[in-house]
Amino acid sequence: MSKIIKDTIHANGIDIGIYTSDFENEYISLTDIARYKSDDPTAVIQNWLRGRDVLEFLGLWEQLHNPNFNPLEFEGFKMQAGANAFTMSPKKWIESTNAIGIVSKSGRYGGTFAHSDIAFEFASWISPEFKLYIIKDYKRLKSEENSRLSLNWNLNRELSKLNYRVHTDAIKANLIPPELTSKQIAYTYASEADLLNAVLFGMTAKEWHDKNPDKKGNIRDYASISQLLVLSNMESYNAILIKQAKPQPERMLLLHELAVQQMTTLSALELNNLPGIEQK
Repeated sequence: MSKIIKDTIHANGIDIGIYTSDFENEYISLTDIARYKSDDPTAVIQNWLRGRDVLEFLGLWEQLHNPNFNPLEFEGFKMQAGANAFTMSPKKWIESTNAIGIVSKSGRYGGTFAHSDIAFEFASWISPEFKLYIIKDYKRLKSEENSRLSLNWNLNRELSKLNYRVHTDAIKANLIPPELTSKQIAYTYASEADLLNAVLFGMTAKEWHDKNPDKKGNIRDYASISQLLVLSNMESYNAILIKQAKPQPERMLLLHELAVQQMTTLSALELNNLPGIEQK
């Protein structure tokens, strides 16, 4: 189980680490809680685990949450619990019963951690008063987390609506070549350049100038980077089709199919790369 340090509880001068592996189940450091009682937290935790009531609680928790829990080993421990010679450690409990409610970790953020259900029981055993300090700050953390989640949800919702509008408007405006009309397919264009213009932009160079008399240059000067990339690919593909002796109407349909496919792909890539906008 990989762990992600999530936050820290500040309880009456003691810092208690929390981690999660799935951002749902939270594990709280028993080692940190035990420091409230002793400078030897390992001994404190092992002493707690010797209790029969504690083992019964841990066993029931595992039966409710862990399909791989070993009940036979658990029954054996429960029979021995409370005897003077009985000892128990987190590692022994975990390895013998396949427990998941308690986790022993090494490294920088190492120590013994337990699911929050179990950690609060341990805190009660340490000190009911200290447990209240822990719960108070834990609730503060959960309240702040819920506020952040609510803000993120509303932000993502609004960005998703904006993204959808940007995406659809862009496609309608100029990203995807318009459908070829029957007249365009039947028309013989004077140059191959105008053929490509008609396929990609929906109009010839002259038609563009007639619609934009105040603009300098030509239709390709106002094309997007994506359109220019697709135009280059169309030129190469058109050269191949000409060598294959494809008639102009057939070439127009094939080029239009290529343009639509590539512009759709490029527009999706561009929108996915916009920072802070999640695709739905």
